[in-house]
Amino acid sequence: MSFENFGHTETSDDDCMECGVCWSVYDPVEGDPVWQIPPGTPFSALPEDWRCPNCDAPRPRFMRLGK
Repeated sequence: MSFENFGHTETSDDDCMECGVCWSVYDPVEGDPVWQIPPGTPFSALPEDWRCPNCDAPRPRFMRLGK
């Protein structure tokens, strides 16, 4: 696994993002029920104060998963 995308927030709307702390994955197809984010919401459209629902890591700690 490569970490070249760590902290890199330029994403396409369908990119899944992985937490660099707990490895939890944000999938825009699913949204985030913990934060009441509806399905279809891209990572770039999440609120600025959104954090990992599993470990509370901030958005900059997420990296784009390779396709």
